[in-house]
This record gives sequence, structure tokens and C-alpha cells, in this order.
Amino acid sequence: MVRYQNRLRLLLALLGGIVLLGALFILALYALAPATSPLNRPILLTGFIVTLFISLLGGIALLRSVLRPYRELVGEAQRAPVALRSAKANDEAAFVLETFQSVVAKLQAQQRELERLTEQASQRAYSAEQFNERIVASVPAALIAFDARGEATAMNAPARVLLDVNGEGLGQSVTVLFERAPALSEMVRQCLESGQLYRREEIEASDRDGRSQRLGATVAPIDPSARSDARGALCLLTDITEVTQLREQVALKRNLESLGEMSAGLAHEFKNAIAALHGYAQLMQSLDLDEGGQTAAASLLQEVRGLSDMVTAFLNFARPQPLQVEDVSPWELIEECKREVETVYQSRSIEITRAGDDLRAAQIAADARMLRQAILNLMRNAAEAIPEDSAERRVSVSLSRASDHAGKEWLRIEIQDTGPGIPQADLQRIFIPFFTTKAQGHGIGLALAHRVITEHGGTLTASNSPAGGAVFSIMLPALS
Repeated sequence: MVRYQNRLRLLLALLGGIVLLGALFILALYALAPATSPLNRPILLTGFIVTLFISLLGGIALLRSVLRPYRELVGEAQRAPVALRSAKANDEAAFVLETFQSVVAKLQAQQRELERLTEQASQRAYSAEQFNERIVASVPAALIAFDARGEATAMNAPARVLLDVNGEGLGQSVTVLFERAPALSEMVRQCLESGQLYRREEIEASDRDGRSQRLGATVAPIDPSARSDARGALCLLTDITEVTQLREQVALKRNLESLGEMSAGLAHEFKNAIAALHGYAQLMQSLDLDEGGQTAAASLLQEVRGLSDMVTAFLNFARPQPLQVEDVSPWELIEECKREVETVYQSRSIEITRAGDDLRAAQIAADARMLRQAILNLMRNAAEAIPEDSAERRVSVSLSRASDHAGKEWLRIEIQDTGPGIPQADLQRIFIPFFTTKAQGHGIGLALAHRVITEHGGTLTASNSPAGGAVFSIMLPALS
């Protein structure tokens, strides 16, 4: 419509110019016409007047067309609310100017309102982002988010502690972050590629010291419906090493209790039969036998005595005695055990070291006699685990304080040797009765020590040190 009006104005202006030029041309002919042509002069004058009149009409039409927007603006302004009109506007130009100022004021007010709404939206977005960050930071489990390329985009504080990273964790690939847990790295890659969900999986891993670690993992796609090149993954990790060890300890304790109850009666019958065999062997020695018979009788008596010792140890394990609990200093127990095994260590050229003198005043509630026997057993096993041809011959006994996630205080006794360590397949079986890797022994000592520690409300675990050798850790509730 606007384009049509502009063309009409241009056409009117062109026609008016042509008519005006025609009038000027007729006027020129009238002025230059010869005096001998009296008839042409009235005609020329009439044509001039007609063309002049037409050009005036065209100019008026053109002027009206040009002034039409102005008249429309004046009409709209007159129809505006009375509150917008100024009492002092006596002419149209002043009224239109005041209307323009009112429109500009409204536009400025709308701009300010838009700026205010924009600021509110920005503040809401910032608050939502801060709220999301606080939620992620408050999650007690380790939380890591990955993009479609498998690079970490978000990570909370527990994740940095669990993965042992500081500020360089973001942007690293899943392979680098989960270098010590390759199974978890494979789960994240499968989730990114196919959108597969992994819920409450148990993963084998290792900490920065090389010790075995168990992780509970849930890996979920951030947008399951997205394409693989646009899908992310969210990984939630929990260190369940202590829970797993406790679960294994409880299962082992129940199995050992069942085994003890079942075999106590059988061991008692064996004890009676062994006593009879022991009497017959002694009787054979008193008979007038030749040298071969005396040797056989002596060997039989020795085997019967060994079998009797084994059955006695098994009966002690199967029928535990009630604890005589009192306040005991673990440091003093370690000192007593150290003095008792010192002769054995010297005969084998083994050095024994002790750490934890700052915890001399620490106390636990325990049966001193039974706990001393368990520690003695572990210290003797540590000495026997060091081969005769080993260059480094040392057993370290340390006492330290620790606390769990619930804030409970514990005292830890660690006995570490410099032997070859325990085969990985045997770590879960060494506390089972009659399981032993020694050429001589019944396999009751570790099982008995384990039962004693668990009866004190503690735990006994075995592991291999990254530097070599086995580590037996005793955890007992601390009193002070």
C-alpha cells in the first residue's frame, strides 16, 4: 500500500511538471507569435490558462497526498485519551509534538520494563545454576558427568577425593580418569555408545597405593533418546571397600560358627580315640621289642601327640571361651608380644620394628590373654613367611588411630613382613580352618586369631603391600 502511494505521488508530480512545462511553452509561443496572426494569440492564451489551471489542480492533489500522513497522525492524536492532551496545546503542531513525546516516554518505560525482566531472568538462571551446583556438591557419593566424547564435564568434591585428582579432572577422558578401574571405563563407553544403563554394579579397582578397592557404580545415559554422538553419561560411585570387607567378615564368621558347632562333638570323639592310641603307643614302648619295633613305637607316639595337639587346637576354636573384658593398652600388648617372640626372631636373623609410641595411653576393651595370643600368632606367622634366602628380613608392627565414615574411633594394629606375600587366590581362604600354605602346621592359628578379633567387635584383614610382603590389619574399637 505504501509503495502504491509513493508511485501515485511520483506520477502526479510528473504530470504536474509536464503540464507546467506545457503552460510555459504556450506562454512562450504567445509572447513570440507575430503580430500578423491575431487569431492565434487568443487560442494560445486560452491554452495557457487551461494548462495552468490543470497544473494547479495537480499541485493541490500532490500536496494533499503528501500531507495525508500528517492529517492521519493528527486524527489519531485527536482520538487519543484526554489525559494525554496538553491543555496548553492550542495548535496542531504543538499537540502532535506532545503526542510524540508521550509515545517516546511509553517506549522508554517499556524498554526499562524489558531490561528489568531480562535482569530477573538472568538472576533466575544464575540462581538455578548455583542451586544445581550446590545439589551436585552436596551429593555424598562421587558424581562425574561425561559428554559424548567421553570427557569429564562435571565432578563434585567426593569424586575428586575418590579419583585422587585436584583441579585437572575436568576435560580428561574416561580412560585416564578410570585408569585404575578398567571395568568401569568400559561401562561408561558402552553407556555412551548404546545408552545402556548399569545399576549398582560392584567394580574391582585399586587406590593410588596399589591396594585393592571395591567400588559401587551406577552408570546412566543423560539423554537416552539422543544419538550416540550427542549422548552423555552420568557416573555415580561409592567406595564400598569397608562394606564389602565387613560383609565378607560376617559371612566368614557365620560359616566358622556353623563349622565349629558341627565339628565340636566329632572332635571330642577324636580326642577320646587319640587318648586310647596314645596309651597303646606308650604301652608298646614298655614292651621288650627289637630296635625296629622301638623306633616304630616312638614314631607312632610322636604322630599321636601331633594329632592330639591338632584336635586340642580345633576344640579351642570350636568351643570359644567367654571373654574376660577389661581396659587394655594395645601398646603394652605389642610390647609383651615383642619380648616373647624376640628369641625366635633373633634365631632367624629377623629385625622387628615398632611404631606408634605416641599412642601409649590409648585404651581398648578386650580380653588381654586371648588378644595377646592372637597378636603372638600373627607375629610368629610373619617371621615364618620370610624365606631363609631373603635379603631383607624385617617385620614391622605399627599402632595407629583411624576413624570410619560414621565418625567412630578405631585403633589399628598392622603387622607387615618382607616375605613374598599371599597369592591373590588365597587371600579369601587363609582364615578358614585347616587351610595352610606351610609345610608344617594345622591351619588353625589364623582362624583362631580371626575369631578372637571378631569377638572383640573388630576386624582382621589380610592384603599385600605394594612394596612386597603381607600386611595383617587388626581394627579394634577405641575407648580413648
